[in-house]
Order: sequence, then C-alpha cells, then structure tokens
Amino acid sequence: MTDSVDRLHEAVIAARHGDPASSRTARLLRSGRSKMAKKLAEEAIEVVIDAMHGNRDAVVRESADLLYNLVVLWVSAGVTPKEVWKEMERRERLMASPRSCRRTCPTRIRAARSSRSKAAAPASAADLLQSSGA
Repeated sequence: MTDSVDRLHEAVIAARHGDPASSRTARLLRSGRSKMAKKLAEEAIEVVIDAMHGNRDAVVRESADLLYNLVVLWVSAGVTPKEVWKEMERRERLMASPRSCRRTCPTRIRAARSSRSKAAAPASAADLLQSSGA
C-alpha cells in the first residue's frame, strides 16, 4: 500500500499547480485547509455509514476517496507519507514491547477516557458535518 500512497502523494504534488478548471485536485488544494478537512470528514463518515450497513463494495470505494482526501490534506500541511510511515513504525515498536505497554497503556487508556468524558461526541454524522460548517 505504501507504494500506492507514495504515488498518489506525488500525483497530488504535481497537480498542485495545475489548472483548477480542469483539475479537481488543484481546485481542492486552492480551496483551503478548512474545505479539505471537511471533505476528509465527509468521506470518513461515508465509510462508517457504509460499513454499518454492511455494504462492502461501498466501503472499498469510499475508503479510496478517504485516502485521496487524506493525502490532499497531507500535501497542504507539508506532511509526507514517509513521515506517517515512520510514526506508524514507532507505534508498532511500542505495541510490540510488553514492558512499554505495561508502563504506558493504562495511562493512555485513562487519559483517553478522561478526554472523552470531557468532550461530548456529536450525536450523529449530520451533527459532525454541521459542527464543521457544512
């Protein structure tokens, strides 16, 4: 998968200076991070809805859209796939270390529970979109 994401990243970078009239990517990159983040959230919600309905084919299609929009946001933010893979490798090492997990996992779980109880989650996908200014 990393090769596919790397190629997508390069294609998004190449399209960055393209004509917005003919390039969806150029148009999206010029629309600003807020719009890019909104598109990413919309695609994530679509994946969740399709998964909950058991629509496997739609999950595949919407996941591709989700990855595309994520990479567009990465380009806008100056993030490279290599940086993300490096972070994933770091986390993989942490998960593989029983000593590290014994030491840090209970703290992480308590912190996650605490932050969830302080910030109420939106009641629905529509609420999430509305709160993002959709």
